[in-house]
Amino acid sequence: MSRIGKKPVSIVNGVEVSVDGTVIVAKKGNLEKRLETHGRVGVSVEDGSVVFTKVGDTKESAAFWGTYRALLNNIIIGLDKGFSKTLEINGTGYRAAVQGDKLNLQLGFSHDVNYAIPAGTTITVEKNTITIKGTDKQVVGQIAAEIRAYRPVEPYKGKGVKYSDEIVIRKAGKSARKK
Repeated sequence: MSRIGKKPVSIVNGVEVSVDGTVIVAKKGNLEKRLETHGRVGVSVEDGSVVFTKVGDTKESAAFWGTYRALLNNIIIGLDKGFSKTLEINGTGYRAAVQGDKLNLQLGFSHDVNYAIPAGTTITVEKNTITIKGTDKQVVGQIAAEIRAYRPVEPYKGKGVKYSDEIVIRKAGKSARKK
């Protein structure tokens, strides 16, 4: 049974949540996020919080119950504070720069890698640190994963792109054979 689904989602000041059929609409200022539930869960807005209920008694309905509760919670947090991921670039000659609506990455290839920055997100570069900010947790995480995938950190010299909180276990290189 889902423990997440039981908890009501508290609505933060400045964020308005309404239910339109099977669609949950969250608004803050001119930003609007929609969550389609496809009728898999029951939704009600009660005194400053959103309460989800299961539709049936199957394992699938319990899974949807917790999933949609977590998705709406992420939407409300995203509208209120936003999400961010930080990447670090390590390596001689490895660098990044924002040029208009593209992120230019020099990662040791014979060519530069240009990554188009999606609408609704901002990317800033400071020295060897890339910061990705946005209101959608999934989009921010996907952008960070795609940028990291261009040159993941290798364990021998530690060169590549890694998350700022990622721990890379270094390996020892070849050692000279003793006679």
